[in-house]
Amino acid sequence: MPLQQHKQAIENALEELRPTLKKDGGDCELVCIEENKVIVRMTGNCVQCQLATLTVHGIQKKLIEQVGVPLRVIPVPPGH
Repeated sequence: MPLQQHKQAIENALEELRPTLKKDGGDCELVCIEENKVIVRMTGNCVQCQLATLTVHGIQKKLIEQVGVPLRVIPVPPGH
């Protein structure tokens, strides 16, 4: 099943994560879904944070739990 069919579940999972990210002054936006990749844009404090890689890994884990299919979360720089 194409990952695009899980877009609503992906958006819901990101919404659940958003308060935690915002508490630290950051955020995460869904840019697009391509094949098995979820492309996100990290914003705010998440852009310069040394723990951003761990945050992206946590987002990926949450999305896999919510959607139930293997996927990769790939961050893109702000402005892309």
